[in-house]
Amino acid sequence: MQEFLIPARPELQIARQDWLTALANERRLSPETVEAYERDTRQFLHFLTGHNAGPPGLSDISALRAADLRGFLAQRRKDGAGARTVGRGLAGIRSLLRFLERRGLATAAGATAVRAPRQPKSLPKPLTASDARRVVSAEEQLAQEPWIAARDAAVLTLLYGCGLRISEALSIKGGELPGGGVLRVTGKGGKTRLVPVLPAAQQAVAEYRRLCPNHLESGAPLFRGARGAKLDPAIVQRAMRKLRSALDLPATATPHALRHSFATHLLGRGGDLRTIQELLGHASLSTTQIYTGVDTARLLEIYDSAHPRA
Repeated sequence: MQEFLIPARPELQIARQDWLTALANERRLSPETVEAYERDTRQFLHFLTGHNAGPPGLSDISALRAADLRGFLAQRRKDGAGARTVGRGLAGIRSLLRFLERRGLATAAGATAVRAPRQPKSLPKPLTASDARRVVSAEEQLAQEPWIAARDAAVLTLLYGCGLRISEALSIKGGELPGGGVLRVTGKGGKTRLVPVLPAAQQAVAEYRRLCPNHLESGAPLFRGARGAKLDPAIVQRAMRKLRSALDLPATATPHALRHSFATHLLGRGGDLRTIQELLGHASLSTTQIYTGVDTARLLEIYDSAHPRA
């Protein structure tokens, strides 16, 4: 993790670093989540430095009042942070305070009286089935190098055909996709799940393997960049942006939207929520239930456009 100047006294800096290490090693949060919590709490310490006219220590953390936290949240909203960002920041601060309280270093009482801002309800925006098929088609890929076009098609097919996150697809090793039809995926928090690989996805990966000029060792990344290193997610996102423009798709057509499309289309064809939850690797069924709202919204849209009395 990149080092930053932390506006806090040494004992608080050490305790905070211990907390970040525990998040990564004991709770096994993703690097992206740990980085976000680091940034949120660093911003809070900057706020306290100005609020208290000096770098805070453990005694200042123990003396925190609900009004101090509300002041920080109000400042974040004033700076343009959205409700989700502010809510995540509060969650990170609470996590740090609970960690310090368990260590007997501070009290978390000040944070319990502060409620997170109301989160806006937004539904995932999947592609239509026909648009998703066009996006993952090898014939539609725009890369001039045939092996790169095959690579992009294979990655996008795994996102849509298996419901993978882009990080999960790019973490697949060269020996992990034989012809067996089942892939073991390690998702958020180190949680593993088994995902069936459709024949179309197997064929797309096989075509990429056939054309790829790199030697794809069993323990090395399967998907490679133009110079042979592990493929960067930004490359896939850039390829998707070009496809989106070429196929006249909405701005919501992103690589992650293919994962949303996987879930929504399964649900629309009679898939049950529990199975979809397992395939997506969601820890809670409530996370998966959001796709029922997508399906209902789509039905209402069809009704409004097609029913003569609508």
